[in-house]
Amino acid sequence: MSDLQKAFSDLKDGEFILIYDSDGRERETDLIIASEFMTADGVRRQRQDAGGLICTSAPSKMWKKLDLPFMAELLAECYDAHPVLKGLAPNDLLYDTKSSFSLTINHRKTFTGIPDADRALTISEFAKFGKTCESMSETEARTEFGKNFRAPGHVHLLNSQPGVLDDRSGHTELCTAILMMADLFPSATMCEMMGNNGHSMPKEETIKYAEKNGLVFLEGSELIDAWQTWKKRDE
Repeated sequence: MSDLQKAFSDLKDGEFILIYDSDGRERETDLIIASEFMTADGVRRQRQDAGGLICTSAPSKMWKKLDLPFMAELLAECYDAHPVLKGLAPNDLLYDTKSSFSLTINHRKTFTGIPDADRALTISEFAKFGKTCESMSETEARTEFGKNFRAPGHVHLLNSQPGVLDDRSGHTELCTAILMMADLFPSATMCEMMGNNGHSMPKEETIKYAEKNGLVFLEGSELIDAWQTWKKRDE
């Protein structure tokens, strides 16, 4: 079984995998799980073993139906009322042209939203809602979303680009692509692997972590190649 096929199998079993983007981009490895399988233990593992920011991706069909804005665009609409925001525009990202950040949310059944169990509930219910809202109208989906979630919260949403890896090669799209190829709902929860020195954990160390814990480690380039082949499957 190839590493990619094992990754598909592990993701379907609710296991974590690791994905490194590239040497020419952020040079970061993320610890990733399909959002629908997130548990309190999963959040704890990302906190303790990875240590970066825990984020959950929203596939384009979902965020468009729900009208979930990109945070940078939302802030841009407030420039006149709050001029300081214009000076904070993320127009100097050396590794990217667009930030994926959208809203932060909590499920309404959480209290503060930050404990492991609270974040796990928000994340897993977000994925569950993503599945159920596919059959809803835009109005129905947005109404139901508001009934179940509040903002701001403690789960950071990332909007995946419509063309996925055809449009962008960040972790948001890499995770979306692998879940689509694995035939899972394409919402992933990811967290950067950090080193004890406060910097991103070097790729060599994340590979050792993967080997020690029996996890699949994938390069972004592997996923980009697999994505190009997968897209042509019905041609």
